[in-house]
Amino acid sequence: MSANQSTLYSIIIPVYRSEKILDKTINRVLTVCDSQGYNVELVLVNDGSPDDSWEIMRRWSQKDKRVRSVNLLRNYGQHTAVYCGIKLSKGDFLITMDDDLQNPPEELHHLINKISEGFDLVFAEFNQKMHAGVRKLGTKLIGYLNGKIFGKPKHIKLTNFRIFTRSTAQRLLDYRTNYPYIPGLLLMSASKMANVKTEHHKREIGSSNYTLIRILQLVARLLFNYSSYPLKIVSGAGIIISLLSFVAGLFFIFKSLILGVEVEGWTTIVALLSFLCGFILIMLGIMGEYLARIMNQLASSEPYQIREVVE
Repeated sequence: MSANQSTLYSIIIPVYRSEKILDKTINRVLTVCDSQGYNVELVLVNDGSPDDSWEIMRRWSQKDKRVRSVNLLRNYGQHTAVYCGIKLSKGDFLITMDDDLQNPPEELHHLINKISEGFDLVFAEFNQKMHAGVRKLGTKLIGYLNGKIFGKPKHIKLTNFRIFTRSTAQRLLDYRTNYPYIPGLLLMSASKMANVKTEHHKREIGSSNYTLIRILQLVARLLFNYSSYPLKIVSGAGIIISLLSFVAGLFFIFKSLILGVEVEGWTTIVALLSFLCGFILIMLGIMGEYLARIMNQLASSEPYQIREVVE
């Protein structure tokens, strides 16, 4: 028996608003795996999709034992859906890919061949990205934060099309968080990582679910759950403002001693108080955001809830 036939590959696909292309995606993935002789399980996670994606997933699970479908209680976001898929998977190697066929299943062999060289984690590096402009801008911003927060090597390109070992997945799951960010958790859980060139196709139907708001939400997840940068920035600004306020205070004291007290000083006092109070409110808001996320993590054992599983 070949290595491909004896090794189980878990292919995890988060699903959201994909009823028009999901049948084609599942069929192509299974067809490619059959042609290559890969022993696979397909873990589909419905992330609270409002269309008929779940019914399509259910039908596939009922007719093909390799397909496991998970229906989450509501929309938790792509990273949480992938986290759920990782936790429920059984494979020796885990592969994550999108549901819109922008990650061609025909490219799976590149990932599988590369990780067989002894790597913990392999990311696809697209020959040419076919994302929209906002998505590309968001990718650059997220890439910069990954370098600063998780120490991403400069030569590594991050994508959602990736493969990693079971031991890497277990280390990822050992990190307790209610706000999973999969690339960051993988970077923390793997030591030997690489890229491999693959194709990236245009989205056949619909538009990307990654809007500007979702990108900003992802940035907030990185900053508030995996770093203390917001607090450091506010603390640094607080020190600068305190020094400026001290200098301003000395200036007005000397001015009053030399020139006497002027009624116009009330304007300065009101302006300073307004500015300082506004800054204090911003600082309290940031600290409150950290506190709310800590309380939510302590109150809940899982970042998601499952409505139904069909396998």
